[in-house]
Amino acid sequence: MILITNKSFVLEETKKYVRDKLEGEGSGHDWWHVYRVWKNAVHVGKGEKVDLFVVQLAALLHDIADWKLHNGDESIGPKLAREWLEELRVEKDVVSHVCEIIKNVSFKGAGVKHKMKTKEGMVVWDADKLDAIGAMGIARVFAYGGHMDREIYNPDIKVIMHKSFEEYKNSKGSSINHFYEKLLLLKDLMNTKTAKKIAERRHKFMENFLERFFKEWNGKD
Repeated sequence: MILITNKSFVLEETKKYVRDKLEGEGSGHDWWHVYRVWKNAVHVGKGEKVDLFVVQLAALLHDIADWKLHNGDESIGPKLAREWLEELRVEKDVVSHVCEIIKNVSFKGAGVKHKMKTKEGMVVWDADKLDAIGAMGIARVFAYGGHMDREIYNPDIKVIMHKSFEEYKNSKGSSINHFYEKLLLLKDLMNTKTAKKIAERRHKFMENFLERFFKEWNGKD
C-alpha cells in the first residue's frame, strides 16, 4: 500500500520517467505537451471534486505511448503506465483508475462518443483537449502533419467525419482537414466549466486562423 506521504515522491518520479521517455520527440506528443496537459489538469481539477493524485498521474502518463506513434496499438499506453505504477507500488485501485483514463483519453473520430466514466477522467480529457486547440493546437497539428508526411492542405482531399475509430485511425487527410475532423469539434466536448470557458477563446483563435489561411490560399491579402 502506498502511503499518503509518498504521493509527492510518486509524482516526481513519474515526471522524471515521462520526461526521459518523451523529451525531444517531434510529433507534438513530447514531454512539453505532457507538461502543459499536467498543468491544465491541475488548473481544471482544482475547480472540481476530484482526486488530484489520480488526475496528475493520468495527465503525466496519458501519452507515454500514444497509439498514433505505435502502429495503432491502443493497449501499449495503459500497459506501460501500469508497469510503471506497479513498480512504484501504487495502490491497485489508483493504478486501475489511471489506466482506464489513459485507455479512453484519445479522440477517436467525430462520430465516436468518448467514454470517460469518472470526474477525474473528464478533467484529464479536458486538459488534453485544451492543448489540441488554440495557438498551441495550431502549432501541434502542423508538427504532427509534418512528422507523418501529410500535406498542409489539398483541396482535392475532402473532410471526413469518421464514424468509427478504425476509420479515424486510418485517415490520411491533410493537416487543415484535421481542424474540421477534430479540433473544431473539441469545444463542445469539454466536460468542466473551467475548460469550457478556456475552450471558447481558443476555438475563436482557430476560426480566425482558418479564415486568414484560406484568404492567403486564394491569393488575397
